[in-house]
Amino acid sequence: STPAPTLETTCDHILATLLPDRPAADDDVAVLLARTHTLTAGQVASWDLPADPAVVAHARAHTIRQLTAWNLPDVIPTTTLVVSELVTNAIRHTTGPIHLRLIRDRGALICEVSDASSTAPHLRRARTLDENGRGLFLIAQLTHHWGTRYNRTGKSIWAEQLI
Repeated sequence: STPAPTLETTCDHILATLLPDRPAADDDVAVLLARTHTLTAGQVASWDLPADPAVVAHARAHTIRQLTAWNLPDVIPTTTLVVSELVTNAIRHTTGPIHLRLIRDRGALICEVSDASSTAPHLRRARTLDENGRGLFLIAQLTHHWGTRYNRTGKSIWAEQLI
């Protein structure tokens, strides 16, 4: 209930409590710890979007307004491209509602698009004459990290930029 000064201290306490008779040298135990924190309402912006190609322009406009409010003009071009690609992919390859969320936290901006499909996206290298297939490749090149997170109702594709 009260965080310890370090995760190592917490781990030592957990092991000593749960396994008091084990020597510390035993290495057949694995413990995974993570320190989390709560985001404030001012760090998150989100919008529900219909699965309509015309909504991509609205998603970019929402993004520009939010990044301007957060005083992040330098990331507007990259972020609007990421939003366009992720929202377009969700519209093309899924059905149902789409959710766009921007998260500003500790030197990073995360753009996340959720949809009702559990189909994994695939990063591919489009050939010279291909008319599509470059979206995730562009996102991978322009952002620090990207990935997919699954939940009970579908998935979220996220991309993180350092700010």
